[in-house]
Amino acid sequence: MKHFLTLLSHEVRMLLVNPGTYIAAMLFLVFMGFIFTGILDTYSKTPQDVSPTIVFFQNFWFPVLFMVPLLTMKCLADERRAGTLETLFTTPVTTTEVVLGKYGAAYLFYLGLWSATGGFFYILSKFAADARFIDRGPLLGGYLFVAVSGLLFVALGVLASALTRNQTVAAILCFVLLVVLIGGVNYLADATWLDRDFLRHVKEAVDYARVLVHRDDFTRGVVDARQLLFYLSGTVLALIFSILGVEAKMLHS
Repeated sequence: MKHFLTLLSHEVRMLLVNPGTYIAAMLFLVFMGFIFTGILDTYSKTPQDVSPTIVFFQNFWFPVLFMVPLLTMKCLADERRAGTLETLFTTPVTTTEVVLGKYGAAYLFYLGLWSATGGFFYILSKFAADARFIDRGPLLGGYLFVAVSGLLFVALGVLASALTRNQTVAAILCFVLLVVLIGGVNYLADATWLDRDFLRHVKEAVDYARVLVHRDDFTRGVVDARQLLFYLSGTVLALIFSILGVEAKMLHS
């Protein structure tokens, strides 16, 4: 892993000099700004029982479904299409270092975008007349959830990019994986046919993977070690499959 930091710094520099990076960041912040101002407008008109911070993070799924595929679709697929990945492997680097370098850069960019939304709450804290608008517990829990769940979301994007040469296909595949993980599992958990006794273990496994429940727990200040294990183990598995996918494609190319 001695070349990992070199590859990571190179990928970060490539993101910083790419105009598309700043366009994506601007679109993300504009979209999240509209969500934030919409929440504040609603709270200014009608009293609500839930903190606006919690409502803000309840909408995390929408930007994630579009941001992660756009962020990761080129990391391996485009390099394989252009033939630069084969050239890279002629140098003394391993597949693991390459995959982790690209994953690390994408994840750091993901964290950077979400960290920038903290400016919304900073501005609100300076001008809000009511301190209840800034609830530190849900705020810290929400950002912790974003950081932890982002590990798996970005890893799924890298996996999708490792399975194809076409970046559009990689984006679509990543989108589908995220929809299944975030929405599909939650929908399946509410299915009544899973309540049967012989499906009890399936029901428990599905409940364990409910991302939306994890979000609610984190924003309430409840951090379950089993949920952390779910995201960490899922990330490791996705990255292992990404490495194996790249190696398999290299053998057949």
